[in-house]
Order: sequence, then C-alpha cells, then structure tokens
Amino acid sequence: MIEYYGQRASVKGTLLVTEGTFISKADGGYANAPGIYSQDQIKAWRKVTDAVHAKGSYIFCQLWALGRTADPEVSKKEGIEICSSDSIPIDADSVQPRRLTLEEISGKIQNYVNAAKNAIEAGFDGVELHGAHGYLIDQFIQDCANRRDDEYGGSIENRSRFAVEAVTAVSDAIGPEKTAIRLNPWTTFNGMRMEDPIPQFSDVIRKLSKLKIAYLHLVQSRGVGSTDSKGVDELAFAYDLWDGPILVADGFNAENARRFVDETRPDKEIVVMFGRYFISTPDLPFRIQHRLELAEYNRDTFYTPKSLVGYTDYPFSPEFLASLETKL
Repeated sequence: MIEYYGQRASVKGTLLVTEGTFISKADGGYANAPGIYSQDQIKAWRKVTDAVHAKGSYIFCQLWALGRTADPEVSKKEGIEICSSDSIPIDADSVQPRRLTLEEISGKIQNYVNAAKNAIEAGFDGVELHGAHGYLIDQFIQDCANRRDDEYGGSIENRSRFAVEAVTAVSDAIGPEKTAIRLNPWTTFNGMRMEDPIPQFSDVIRKLSKLKIAYLHLVQSRGVGSTDSKGVDELAFAYDLWDGPILVADGFNAENARRFVDETRPDKEIVVMFGRYFISTPDLPFRIQHRLELAEYNRDTFYTPKSLVGYTDYPFSPEFLASLETKL
C-alpha cells in the first residue's frame, strides 16, 4: 500500500482518496479491507501518508461503514452483527439486518468521529465519509432501505438526519476543511434506488452545503451501456445546491474529463476523479496534462489480495520518467 499510494502521488499536488476504510470492527464485514480504529492501523497508515506527503501530494481517508452490505460469512467469523437503518434486506437472497436503536445510531456517529480523529493522527489531510453505493449512510438516506417512523425515517427531512449528523459531528471534531462526503443519487448497487432521488438528495446536499466542508464527491453513471443510473445529466440538480468544490467520478477518460471540467459548469469548482484508470496509470495527472494516452486497466486483477500484479506493476510513461531526469 505504501508503494501503491506513493506511486500515485508522484505528480505534485495530486489529491488521493483511499479505498473504503472501516471506522470500527463492528462496521466492517469484508475480507482484506483496511480499518482506522486501532493504534496498529494508525501507525501503518502513517507510513502511507508520509509517502504521499513526501511527493508533495495530499490524501483523504474514506470512512466506511457497511451496514446491511456486510458479508455474512466474514461477519460470522469476526463476530459482527449485521445491522442497518432498518430490517430490510438487500434482496430476497440476503441476510435480514437488525434495525439499529436510537442509542446505537448515536454510537455509529461516534464511530465516524473516532475514525476521523484517528485518520488525522495517522497524517491524513482529511476524511471523506462514504455515503454512496448502498452503504450505511446511504441506507439511512434512501427510502428503499429505510422505513423507520422515528426521527431517522418517515420523511425526507428525517432520512437526511443521519448523514447530516455524522458529517456535522466529524466536522466539529476535525474541522470542516478536513471533512467531505461521497454520494451517489442514482445507484442501483446493493439494492438501492429510490423512485425519485432528487428531492431526497437535494435536502441532504442543501443541508451539508451549509457546513462549508472541504468538498462534495458525487458519482455519476459510467456512460454508454451502464444501467447504474438514469444518466450523467441528472447530477445537474446537485451542482446548483452546492457552494464549494465538487468532485465528480465515474466514466471518465482523458478527453471527456477535460471537456467536462471546461464545458459542463465553468461557473463551478469541479474536479474530475479517476479510479480504474488511476490503478493502471500511476502518472495519470501528468498524462492528462500532456495529452498522453492512459494505460488500459485489467479488471481481472482488481480484487486479487496480497498480489502485486495489477497493483504496483503498472509502469510510468517514458515521458514522465524523462521529466524527472530533467529536474535532477
């Protein structure tokens, strides 16, 4: 991990956001995923953040709580009870989660705070709460996973409450300039997708905008052939509600990313994020700046734990290596 993140920090000024990182053991439930809830984890992450900062770049820790998406076998092995906003399973073949009590909801918010403090101790420049893709925060936001009839459900305002309270608590603990959130209004992943997400996510985004946090990270569709969203244009409602930097991810290559930043909303501070292409292209910012082709990624090596193949073995471009020589 030190080498991987260090490679992708090679272009000075790059902002990296980590993979999902568990905020507590109880909020985990996947194999081979990192956490930020123990001293050993803090010390290990410090080596990563030091490597990134040594290259003059920045790194945020993505804070992750799985809720009902936790793997049943991993959860059983690790003694984790699968809980969620409500007792609604992902689908008919999935485990039915237990609905969290009000006291437990407060505990989950505190877990985000503790993890955020640990991340700062580990040297991260900030944290991004993962509120997308059907994980715990998303399970509270969307009515397909939340039919509570208390202060955390039953209305748009109440379904927004958990996300807003979690972000507020983290912001109060480490500072709004070090706090961010990721949302995906249109996802169908993990059994999600409200009939009309716009009113619900408008409420969440409008309230979070008042907190003046570092940025809002939105996920759009992957473009042609995708069934994961209604379409990229339907994120437009969110741009008008957010006063500050907006990070947008998914479906980008070098050319459409450049057009998106220059033409979509030139009146907004929009930053394009890369995931898959950044795996295969460690010098991605340099290649985009110099209009060089991005390296193709290999999906078959995306989830091969403890293997360097498809992780740290993608080469830098000859042009980037030559640019380093000229600086010596």
